[in-house]
Amino acid sequence: MIRVARPWAALLALCSTLLLAGCERPPIDSVQNGYRGTGMLVNYNPRTLAEQIPNNQPPESPGPPGADAGPKAKDVYKNVKVLGDLSIANFNRNMAAITQWVAPKEGCAYCHNIQNFAEDAKYTKVVARRMIQMTQHVNSEWKPHVAATGVTCFTCHRGNPVPANVWFAPDTHDRKANFIGDLAGQNIASKNVGFSSLPNDPFTSYLKGAMPIRVNSTTALPSGNRASIKQAEHTFGLMVHFSKSLGVNCTYCHNTSSLGSTWNNVPPQLATAWHGIRMARGLNNDYMEPLTANFPADRLGPMADVAKVNCATCHQGAYKPLFGAQVAKDFPELWKSDKAGAATPALPPPVAEASRSVLYFDLDSPVLQAVQASGMSELIAELKARPAANATISGYHSAAGTLAHNQELAKQRAFTVRDTLLAAGIAEKRVVLAKPQQTSANVAGEDPSARRVEVTVR
Repeated sequence: MIRVARPWAALLALCSTLLLAGCERPPIDSVQNGYRGTGMLVNYNPRTLAEQIPNNQPPESPGPPGADAGPKAKDVYKNVKVLGDLSIANFNRNMAAITQWVAPKEGCAYCHNIQNFAEDAKYTKVVARRMIQMTQHVNSEWKPHVAATGVTCFTCHRGNPVPANVWFAPDTHDRKANFIGDLAGQNIASKNVGFSSLPNDPFTSYLKGAMPIRVNSTTALPSGNRASIKQAEHTFGLMVHFSKSLGVNCTYCHNTSSLGSTWNNVPPQLATAWHGIRMARGLNNDYMEPLTANFPADRLGPMADVAKVNCATCHQGAYKPLFGAQVAKDFPELWKSDKAGAATPALPPPVAEASRSVLYFDLDSPVLQAVQASGMSELIAELKARPAANATISGYHSAAGTLAHNQELAKQRAFTVRDTLLAAGIAEKRVVLAKPQQTSANVAGEDPSARRVEVTVR
């Protein structure tokens, strides 16, 4: 019996070792992130944090800029399409900082032809110009997510010409003549979802498309139920990405009251994440996707798509990028809107009626301001009082600019209003999205009447 038991004991010891290898050894630090009893305990591994600290050090600040006096860069240099209103000194200061943030080894030659700085022959210069505008857009239009901290090129690049964390659409799955069926991205080892069996692409549906991010259905089975097991698995894949990207667990954003469809008593981090999802989606659709044709084939993904951003692009394992360092405070030019010059006029107050709401948006922005969102309070009350009534959402856009961009922007604004209704407890089956519509008059893009979403109760 002893000779027989020894191999089994050795096998048991080996199995126990393998199981424990997947666990983190103590000590683990815990931080109470909300009221006790609400599931708001965040766990941290001090060894992991120690590894993150060197990777999240901000660059040395050059100090505040000098007075913006003297000749403007656009009047002295040729082909300056962004930051041209800066003085020569401040323009060169900004270019030197970007070089250190993005290509410290390659230097100016990474984007410029040193023999002719005005030339646009290098694709990197065209892309860099648009990335500056994207940085301005994030700082000026997405304060509900970046607040007063802001971002610079260093936030994503960290001294690398290509950010370490970007994503492409995965290659199509080989079904072997349809013998094994569609795996739906499951059981494919992917860092995106922590090497779990969850679908390996949690980004295309949510950070490019606008699929609802939900596990629990808002209606009883079977009518109106869109929260299938398959959809839940994709949602959990995205949640794993959030946790890995920020170095936190689920209770950083969720408590016992916020795992369902209600927004009552939720932690502030959940609202910040809500804006961050829509920010990433807007950056991918409005800034990255239109640049696809500028990139050479070897810089595109397996499906010939451009690199896109997700949470890890900025956060890189920290709950706040660079642990909240205010890297943009000394670069006021990166806080200005990338819109073409004139200040955006004040939005008119929302139309707030029980059967109809009209909500207005800032120029080129899908963000629903709090004052505008308050215009739906009577309409939401009406929907709750009339369970048989539905809400029809119609997004309108200007006739100025490109039709494809305007339609996409109108659609994203409609999605924002839809998500606001869902967050208020209105079932998804009661919300109808109409096709984006162009305003009847050929009004300029600066006219707020062209930047609106109408909600009608029927």
